[in-house]
Parts: sequence; C-alpha cells; structure tokens
Amino acid sequence: MGRTVSRRTLKRLVKRSKPHLRLSGNTDLLVHLNFLLFLQRLAEETRTKAIAEKSKTIKYEHVLSSAKVIALKS
Repeated sequence: MGRTVSRRTLKRLVKRSKPHLRLSGNTDLLVHLNFLLFLQRLAEETRTKAIAEKSKTIKYEHVLSSAKVIALKS
C-alpha cells in the first residue's frame, strides 16, 4: 500500500503542531503505523456493531458510534 503523504510532509505536519518536541528519524513511520492500527480497530468495531444490529452493510451511523467508543477507550 502506497503512502499518499510523503515522509517529509508528515514530519513537517508533526513539527508544526508540536514544535517543542524533538523527533527521531523514524517518527513519521510510527505515526503511519499508529494510523493503520486505528483504522483496523475502527473497522473491527464497526463490523461488530453492524452485525449486532443485524445489518448486512456497514452504515455511517455504525462508523460514527464505533469512533465514539474507540475515542472513549483511548
């Protein structure tokens, strides 16, 4: 899977939002991996929510409620 944001851009965005932090060389990779883990967790939670409601398709409401649950757990 290719990246849509370059490593340099990601580093610049992190540095702009948190200028006082010192970043190591692989910080952008860790941010990317963290994002992928979040997406996987969101997909699993959403699928569980859709199955619990006996829905054959995942709807916007399922994703929204799952995101709220994940935000509360984190």
